[in-house]
Amino acid sequence: METIMAAKLAADALIEKDVKVIFTLSGGHITPIYQFLEGTDVQLMDTRHEQSAVFMAEAYGRLTRKPGIALVTAGPGFTNALTGIANARQANSPLLLISGCVGVRCNEKLDLQDMCQAPIAEPMVKKALVCHRPERVPEFIDMAYRIACTGRPGPVYLELPVDVLNEQVDAARVKRTHTVMDSHPVDMAAAEKILDMISQAEKPVIVAGNGTWYSDASAELLEFVEGTGVPVMNSGMGRGTVSDLHPLCFESGVGTRPGASLLAQADSDLFILLGTRLSLFYMFGDMISPNAKLIQVDVQGEEIGRNHSIDLPVVSEIKGLLAEMNRLIKEKNLTETLKGRYDVWIETLKMTDTMSKSAFEPQWASEEAPIHALRLAREVNEFMDRDDDTVVADGGDTQIWMGMTRTTRTPGHYLDSGLYGCLGVGLPFANAAQYLNPGKRVLLIIGDGAVGFNFMEFETALRKKLPIVVVVANDLGWGMIRHSQELRMGHAIEDGTFIGEVPYHKMAEALGCVGMYVTKPEDIRPALEEAFASGKPALINVMTDPTTVSPGSLALANVGAYK
Repeated sequence: METIMAAKLAADALIEKDVKVIFTLSGGHITPIYQFLEGTDVQLMDTRHEQSAVFMAEAYGRLTRKPGIALVTAGPGFTNALTGIANARQANSPLLLISGCVGVRCNEKLDLQDMCQAPIAEPMVKKALVCHRPERVPEFIDMAYRIACTGRPGPVYLELPVDVLNEQVDAARVKRTHTVMDSHPVDMAAAEKILDMISQAEKPVIVAGNGTWYSDASAELLEFVEGTGVPVMNSGMGRGTVSDLHPLCFESGVGTRPGASLLAQADSDLFILLGTRLSLFYMFGDMISPNAKLIQVDVQGEEIGRNHSIDLPVVSEIKGLLAEMNRLIKEKNLTETLKGRYDVWIETLKMTDTMSKSAFEPQWASEEAPIHALRLAREVNEFMDRDDDTVVADGGDTQIWMGMTRTTRTPGHYLDSGLYGCLGVGLPFANAAQYLNPGKRVLLIIGDGAVGFNFMEFETALRKKLPIVVVVANDLGWGMIRHSQELRMGHAIEDGTFIGEVPYHKMAEALGCVGMYVTKPEDIRPALEEAFASGKPALINVMTDPTTVSPGSLALANVGAYK
């Protein structure tokens, strides 16, 4: 009888899925899998904290549209991974977390790192799986991988007890399943209805979100926008699916960004949501005109209708739906029919966009020191001007400032935490983006509070030869919380909001990276040039004005939890 170890079945199943990299931190309960990955083409991207491993896997999943794989050990390895899982769930990122755990035979014996893991993970993931039969390990890996990227993407948890991994099984009893999902539901009938509603509208607008990116529908969306003349805004991973530089694109649909978003919501008579949700970022739909018709397209029906009634709910994959609408546009010659129909509406959006941005121009162009955070964001935006440049934003106010400023030219080249608002994603996200884009420029702009969460990932960047450039917007503390407290109470509670001037650049230098210190706005660009020219991971510590208040701080000061 030929036998095979279950840990080898796990390694082989991952290799069969064409997994290129696994983000991980080693531990005894997962060493059996390490043993059979050693010497294969699968790279183990080992981080300094399990949270970072999961964040890297999440970014990898977002950027490749394939599940990022994170592998962590039992107990504290598992609990360290939970924040990353929660972030991936809110962002709909395809992710597979594989965790070791105490052997089945040692349950309730007070063994090392023993805890009941799966029930904790279950409400945080699309599916929590536990495999107790060694011969079924390949089936469970196939199932977990498939669930992570089927329908609306999201995280899946797979638990493999260490004694199961170490068990030898009869090779003839192993069922090696391997299913690739390549079919997507398309509501063909809805295509005609959407075009009819567009033809009757005077002020339509499209908001393209994560679903547009994950269905790889950028080309189809651009054709649709140009074929109908309907203006478009982007959000989340949808940023860049139509370039911000396109005359029909009004950049981000999020209300905190200067531009035409708020007018589009308040004045549009047809609001079309393509793979995006009416979340906090859209004020839960409360700003949308009561007279507007709403179309919401989502790959799963459960999301449609959250926070607002929908006039035309469409359960469909977006790429195929857009392709069918583009076919109908040509068949019906709708481009000619709709030509010029929305010109007045588009001009109104353009005027509003210009007026809104002009209000922030003094901050973007500020020569003051300490440096205004919007001036820093503009310097970053103007320097990172190549189509293949990737910008990552992390922090409370810092993420807001960059979101207000970034010009996104290409899909898949702008990352932030997303709806979970999780600090600490920046360094792992940037490392993952650099790993996927060797030779391309990757810049992280991050708050001085957020940079402390996973600072040791600078060492990971150095060890793995990932020359990311990190710009710290240093306002001496937790700016968003500080300002929201000042707005609510008239003062900030210093013990919870003040950090002080920390020499992060010297800390990076101590690890072997490049460190720079900037206090004047005119020195930002030379520092960026020097940092990228170094070819090493670099940190630029930029002292920003601690008194500036972002729209995010204003919003936080007025959230219901404070009332």
